[in-house]
Amino acid sequence: MPGAMAAANARRVPCVRRAMPNGWPAVAPRRLLFRRLAEMAALWPDLWDWLLRLALLAVLMGWMVGAYNRLVRLRTALVTAWGQIDELLTRRSAALEPMIEALREPMAAEANTVQALEAALLKQQEAARTVRARPSAAEALSAWVLAESELGSPLARVQALVEQHPEVAHTDPVRPLRKQLEELGPRIGYARQGFNEQADAYNEAIQAFPTRLLVGLFRFKPTARV
Repeated sequence: MPGAMAAANARRVPCVRRAMPNGWPAVAPRRLLFRRLAEMAALWPDLWDWLLRLALLAVLMGWMVGAYNRLVRLRTALVTAWGQIDELLTRRSAALEPMIEALREPMAAEANTVQALEAALLKQQEAARTVRARPSAAEALSAWVLAESELGSPLARVQALVEQHPEVAHTDPVRPLRKQLEELGPRIGYARQGFNEQADAYNEAIQAFPTRLLVGLFRFKPTARV
């Protein structure tokens, strides 16, 4: 019997805890797994809170970029609309300047009227140059509107005087220039109408909520009608 017990003891293998590849011991893997899951579950509220804040921030940034780009597009449309007006104003000046020179001698008796037209034209041109630098600036646009209205009265008087002097109205320097002015007048009015439509759309956009929250941040300012 002692020999048999010794042989049995010799066959016993000591229990060794084998390690798993990930470092967990092979003993009680379920208990350790539950512990790890419990630790992860404890972090879930913070994780979801962080993900929610990140998602809200992404939505906010996306809206800001979209709203900013829309305002930029509307302001660019204003610049384009003024460019159309400015081109017509340049063509009108190109017709008015030589006509004024052509009228100086034959209408010397009406020199004051011709000079008033010349002064009003220079004022309008200066105001237009100011707008050209900042086509959406309300102050510059309002100044141009005033200068343009002041040009209308002396221009109408000169045109009426020319009509009263056929010998002047039908001369080669004056007749084609008068025709150009007659064609440009309605076109300028139509271009101004197009600008006003763009100005209304731009002003409505920057005053709408919540877009108006970006106005101060990105320095968008209301524009003026012409």
